[in-house]
Amino acid sequence: MKDATIIKTGIAGSLIAAICCATPVLVIALGAIGLSAWVGWLDYILLPALAIFVGMTAYGLWRRNRTAACCAADVLTNKERS
Repeated sequence: MKDATIIKTGIAGSLIAAICCATPVLVIALGAIGLSAWVGWLDYILLPALAIFVGMTAYGLWRRNRTAACCAADVLTNKERS
């Protein structure tokens, strides 16, 4: 999987989970369709999902930085050979 795809997925998932955690979006939506009994279980799903997506974003950024550092080292090595 490409680094950019990992980062985009992580950011999108983090934003969605944060919006659902911080605002009553899911409470209103679940209440409107008659599933308000699930509201008590939202924290068990949303908080780990938020942690996973933030971790995915951090991992994607780490991979991108590691790849950039590797390529920069290769460029310096090639210049020294010339």
